[in-house]
Amino acid sequence: MSTPLTSTHPGRYGLDAIGLHHDGKEYWNLRPAELVSAALRRGEATLSDRGALVARTGKRTGRSPRDKYVVREPSSEKNVHWGDVNVAIEPGNFEAIKKCMFGRAAGHDLYIQDLYAGAEPENRLRVRMVTERAWHSLFVRNLFIRPDGEETANHPPDFTVVDVPECPCGTELGMRSEAYILVHFAQRLVLIGGTHYAGEMKKAIFTIMNYLLPLKGVMSMHCSANVGKGGDVALFFGLSGTGKTTLSADPQRGLIGDDEHGWSDRGVFNFEGGCYAKCINLSEKYEPQIYNAIRFGSVLENVVLDPVTQAPIYEDASLTENTRCAYPLNYIDNAIEPSVAGHPQNIVFLTCDAFGVLPPVSRLTPEQAMYHFLSGYTAKVAGTEAGVTEPQTTFSTCFGAPFMVLNPAVYADLLGKKIAKHKSRVWLVNTGWSGGPYGVGSRMKLPYTRAMITAALGGQIDEAAYEPHPIFGVSMPKTCPGVPAEVLNPRSTWKDAAAYDAKAKDLAGRFAKNFEKFTTSPAIKAAGPKA
Repeated sequence: MSTPLTSTHPGRYGLDAIGLHHDGKEYWNLRPAELVSAALRRGEATLSDRGALVARTGKRTGRSPRDKYVVREPSSEKNVHWGDVNVAIEPGNFEAIKKCMFGRAAGHDLYIQDLYAGAEPENRLRVRMVTERAWHSLFVRNLFIRPDGEETANHPPDFTVVDVPECPCGTELGMRSEAYILVHFAQRLVLIGGTHYAGEMKKAIFTIMNYLLPLKGVMSMHCSANVGKGGDVALFFGLSGTGKTTLSADPQRGLIGDDEHGWSDRGVFNFEGGCYAKCINLSEKYEPQIYNAIRFGSVLENVVLDPVTQAPIYEDASLTENTRCAYPLNYIDNAIEPSVAGHPQNIVFLTCDAFGVLPPVSRLTPEQAMYHFLSGYTAKVAGTEAGVTEPQTTFSTCFGAPFMVLNPAVYADLLGKKIAKHKSRVWLVNTGWSGGPYGVGSRMKLPYTRAMITAALGGQIDEAAYEPHPIFGVSMPKTCPGVPAEVLNPRSTWKDAAAYDAKAKDLAGRFAKNFEKFTTSPAIKAAGPKA
């Protein structure tokens, strides 16, 4: 292992600057081979047959959104949209937890990575990630943008994240559970404890970008993005499991990024330098780019290995449905680096509708686009969570409510203005069920979804005949290359048309009830479904 590099980091840039007076060893900006060796030596992880590091996150195999808190302090109080998502914590409570956490971390080895968030230099954030786990350090090195050696030698961070998974301070000091994610905008500091799930670090930085960028007129987005050979850019908004990563990894288009982006006056830019792909049921046949990115240097989370061959068993969900892999962007053959591009010609809203109601592809008016952006709809299917026995609606404002710090109207207004200025076309694509709800119908075939998106982005269905959905009002094409015509109208795929109508009205009512909380224009409200 490398010698600790504390001598290259003057005190004003070191951990003392945040009040972490450290007595243990510090390992600064180690490279993948060193971090893999450290993780294996420390018993944190194992290796798969192709060399990917495989770690388990224990009790928590996903994010803990109810355990995220924002410090209520003068510099940010007027901007934060306080409520169930952005829960306030008082400065005194934050300081108590920081003292507890830093006291524990003081005697432990720490792994530090100095990285960037934001591929566009004008909107870039210097971030420092301090972790107790070597595999966590490799995770963040994969997920964020890696400066060269000269840059890291003089890298005063704009924000620091300290991740101490085993720190028990939360329950001891009155938090809701042992897990906590605390964001202090004035101190430019994030504390994460009580959870081994590495995705909390990624989303902590996303939360910060979602606060800072819109205040300067830059749209922050929970979306993937790619670019065609002719320079046409496409965005893919969607919640986890709807296909953002899978559908943006297109061999015929350059990958800009798979999850988090900004949209400035210059165009679209990735916040990250890597991808965090879901691995459940991963297939080399249908997702070859992701499959081949899982190799030495990648980090697999909660993926079960064959005990003899050490090969990943991607269909095994015994630990969690939320199996993941973190890998650098350049592990995708046609990734664009630096990951910046122009303004998007097409925007795709992805939903996994487990009720089998929404069309597999439809075109939206600008008002419908704002309605569906604010709604942020998808559906959980039975069996993915304890107690879920039938499909459940999920509405996540702006397709990323847990990470949106400002009032949703801020993001919606920015997006609406950019769509109007750049004349972006907006599509709604349902990657969920067809022919009936979950348990009756079947999941939309991935080749069909790819064909529909290819046709939408390439203009092949611009001249198709369209018909309005009778309840949701969106425009459905009657033909699409590579897709059977009967698939395009969801009502025609159900054996019982009356049952479809009843389910569609039921879902429309759920949309309407959810939208009651928004104060917006009459035109946008009128663009919703008619129950």
